[in-house]
Amino acid sequence: MKRWERTGRRYLFRSPVFRIREDTLVSPRTGGSLPFYVLECDDWVNVVAFTTADELVLVRQYRQGREELSLEIPGGVVEPDEPPADAARRELREETGYTCEAIEPLGWVAPNPAIQTNRCHTYLATGCRYEGEPTPDEGEDIEVELMPAAQVRDALREGTIRHSLVVAGLYLYELR
Repeated sequence: MKRWERTGRRYLFRSPVFRIREDTLVSPRTGGSLPFYVLECDDWVNVVAFTTADELVLVRQYRQGREELSLEIPGGVVEPDEPPADAARRELREETGYTCEAIEPLGWVAPNPAIQTNRCHTYLATGCRYEGEPTPDEGEDIEVELMPAAQVRDALREGTIRHSLVVAGLYLYELR
């Protein structure tokens, strides 16, 4: 396999959340030139957070893309020049009001390498304790829920938790 040669690049749209670009690439197999559309996104973090009582800290929030409520682990964007572990601690506190005693990386996944540039880093946060009211971003309305660790597999199996990056993060946790 050879890398495809890029012969052109132009930006079609820029927003605070992502950029859309059109790349023109040449297939090494056929020599044909094709347009590809790419979402440039910042890296994200997800946090598998357990309280001192062995409960998974979850957030329920409205997701505009699916126009439905989604049960998820806390997470969000890694700010420019912010280490992902710091982003994980920040997002946990902002979205849930919880802080953690320890945090460790579980790995990362490529959310959709066919069209996206970013990584989603997953961290395990342990010894979590409620420290005060969450401070969600303006575009977030979040309810915090705690789930006993013993019920997490059932929630995945039943489809109660179905956000693909959350499922991937919980799988990384299971593999550790």
